Amino acid sequence: MADLYTLTTPLLVRYPDGEQRLIADKYMHPHGMIYAEPYWLESESPRAYLIKGTIKGEGPWKIGDVIVRLLSCGDTEEAMQWANWQQHLMSVYESHRYGDESFKKSIIDKMSFAD
Repeated sequence: MADLYTLTTPLLVRYPDGEQRLIADKYMHPHGMIYAEPYWLESESPRAYLIKGTIKGEGPWKIGDVIVRLLSCGDTEEAMQWANWQQHLMSVYESHRYGDESFKKSIIDKMSFAD
């Protein structure tokens, strides 16, 4: 089974209503998985979400009613968003905190997610 938490490839969340979101960071949670969207540290209230459920599968993964899968070349809009995100990270490499895992985890730990 591919460990969802150690993958470094771009991932996409798909909700039952068809909404899709990119995953910039992901964290274990006792009730499922927390993920954050690109630019989440730059938002006034960080865009991080809890997906409740047990992680099932080897890719794509199912967590509750949500599917988590690799971003593919067929995901044109999301692939462009991911490319823009990566370009942003490279352009602000010296000043951004996205590479600081302990800093990001401390923010996630301070957030409250409804159980």
